[in-house]
Amino acid sequence: MKLYIAEKPSLGRAIADVLPKPLQKGDGFIKASNGDVVSWCIGHLLEQAEPDFYDPRFKKWQIDHLPIIPLKWQLKVKPKTKKQFTILKKLILQADELINAGDPDREGQLLVDEMIEFVGVNEQKKASVQRLLISDLNPSAVKKSLQNQKRNHDFVPLSVSALARSRADWLFGMNLTRAFTLAGQRFGSHRVLSVGRVQTPILGLVVRRDLEIENFIARPFYDVIAHFNTDQAETFTAKWRPSAACEPYQDEDGRILSKALAENVIKRIANQPAEVTQLSHKEKRHSAPLPYNLSSLQIDAAKAYGMSAQTVLDVCQSLYEKHKAITYPRSDNRYLPTGHFSEAEQVFNAIKHNKGQSDYLIEQADLTIRSKCWSDTKVEAHHAIIPTSKKLAAGSLDKDELKLYQLIARHYLIQFFPPYIFNETKVEVEVSGGKFITTAKQELQLGFKALMGKTELQPEQLLPSLTLGQRLLCSHGELLEKMTQPPSHFNDASLLAAMTGISRFVTDPDIKKILKETDGLGTEATRAGIIELLFRRDFLKREGKKIVSTIAGRSLIAMLPDLITRPDLTAKWEATLANIARKEQNYQGFMQPLLEQLKQLILLSSSCDASAFKAIKGPMPSKRYKRKRKTPIKKPYKKD
Repeated sequence: MKLYIAEKPSLGRAIADVLPKPLQKGDGFIKASNGDVVSWCIGHLLEQAEPDFYDPRFKKWQIDHLPIIPLKWQLKVKPKTKKQFTILKKLILQADELINAGDPDREGQLLVDEMIEFVGVNEQKKASVQRLLISDLNPSAVKKSLQNQKRNHDFVPLSVSALARSRADWLFGMNLTRAFTLAGQRFGSHRVLSVGRVQTPILGLVVRRDLEIENFIARPFYDVIAHFNTDQAETFTAKWRPSAACEPYQDEDGRILSKALAENVIKRIANQPAEVTQLSHKEKRHSAPLPYNLSSLQIDAAKAYGMSAQTVLDVCQSLYEKHKAITYPRSDNRYLPTGHFSEAEQVFNAIKHNKGQSDYLIEQADLTIRSKCWSDTKVEAHHAIIPTSKKLAAGSLDKDELKLYQLIARHYLIQFFPPYIFNETKVEVEVSGGKFITTAKQELQLGFKALMGKTELQPEQLLPSLTLGQRLLCSHGELLEKMTQPPSHFNDASLLAAMTGISRFVTDPDIKKILKETDGLGTEATRAGIIELLFRRDFLKREGKKIVSTIAGRSLIAMLPDLITRPDLTAKWEATLANIARKEQNYQGFMQPLLEQLKQLILLSSSCDASAFKAIKGPMPSKRYKRKRKTPIKKPYKKD
């Protein structure tokens, strides 16, 4: 008997639908006519044991118990899913051959692997386990995946990476939450002060941004615009570029803060001869952006529709499981396997039928164009989120589902559009020893931007026909007085962008360099949940579209050691976890320095700032934070 072990019932049913009929539905499994069986986990059937499982003394929180570090890690059966665990355990032990059909990501790999390990499968049977990767729940795609199974052993590094992440979160969250909650109790706090490996640096980002805005002092700065005339009475303008000698009068962004200096430049250039000292004409091509992964989709949906990250994830899960209209949504990859290129016409037909984009734009696509997204070398366990070939019944998608389907369809279609092409002219003019710069752009071909809201070609500043060395006249200068602006508060889009591009917020230059090519803080599947958790714990709140910190959130960050509240440490861990998945580092190389840092941080809890506890003496908020969504949706299982 072959046993297919899916991550969720929806995936299990999709596999069973393509097995030999008739199907026999049992309690927690489906049996095909050839004797093969499909069963499923319900997310993780196992969970990390609590500290008191290792030692009953740990049930009481005491500082001298910390850090609690298991010598031998233990898993326990989750009480809510014990029935399905029992069913699946029996089937695993009975089966002749096992197929891991967990979702195509680290967590999906781990939750099936840990189940096989936990029930005591012998080594020979374990070595023969196959891996089934399914990103599209439609029957034709599932059949294709069944014909392309791989050795499960080849995916062990994914499992190890997920295991290391899980244990790190347990060690970091459990030990530091106990340490700083106990520290708070010494000063009258009666609240659990939750500390997390990822959630706390994210809260730190928001708190620091809010404080920067509140403490911001606007300052005037000055731009000088020169007006030039040619011999043919043609005119154009250019902006002054200050020389190195002006640095004492500039801020860190190069803006001139001295009005007197700007006025002096204007006096010097009025009615003075000028010369074109640099001139370049370049044709530039911008290719279409890659198809979506989950984070890039969440960012665009927040910008376009104000959707929260969790709402986008929930809606995508419905499009994937209920409607089978898109591929696996919890993906961190933006590339597609080359084999999918031949299926483009069927996907186009589905997009057209499902009103994913207008018929006119779909018909403009060119199926012979092969964008840079098609790359087998850049596709690992899963690929970018794209529409499937499934044609839906009219009106089957609600408003939010249709909005996201159209975004996903658009980013797929633009892979078959030509690049956006424009001419860029850069001019440098010298007058009275000063340099003035201007740039003009002339659009030549909209290309993929026809799907991004642009409807016609438009020139920017029109420049006269200039030549290198041409003599001009500067008729006068113009002073523009402006005010510096504070940074913007985070919103759903910018906070997600900060989590994915975390290197911008890292202070250590060596770590910053390492992180530029990594996925940032958290995973595609967990980022939305982390943000929501901070709302539920009353550390963040919404003010319109803004996400701001609460008094409790600020107090927690003020009280914690700087190392915990900044992204440097956990961002470096994320890079290491990615390296483990790629077989470039090992488990011990990740865990050993983490344990040493954990011990140091627990020592710091005894000397944290007591005054910070004054604002967080109350209990945890009892009112559960709720997201707003007009159309109810069945909430899928969340791994984290």
